[in-house]
Amino acid sequence: MMQAAQAGAASAANNAKNALSARDMARIDGAANEFEAMFLSEMMKPMFEGLSTEAPFGGGKGEEIFRGMMIQEYGKMLSGTGRIGIADAVRAEMIRMQEQANGQTKEKGGIN
Repeated sequence: MMQAAQAGAASAANNAKNALSARDMARIDGAANEFEAMFLSEMMKPMFEGLSTEAPFGGGKGEEIFRGMMIQEYGKMLSGTGRIGIADAVRAEMIRMQEQANGQTKEKGGIN
């Protein structure tokens, strides 16, 4: 009985993914991953604000610019591991909202 329920849930998830085009899924995946990377970058910024710069090459506008870029890359790297889980939650919610919007459009007789 439990295997039947799991198979039903897996089938429902596959049907939901099939309802959206591959292009839509790729866009959703990209947006979810970008959101997670940006979120992680913003959460890491305060960690680097208290760091002092070392002479003779430390400091200045250049370091400010490149430190921000470095933090963004750290966010992308952390997001790329797939272990944080924010992108998964965002992706699932975006799929749910897209399906809901598609369902409402069909109910009103509109064209997708």
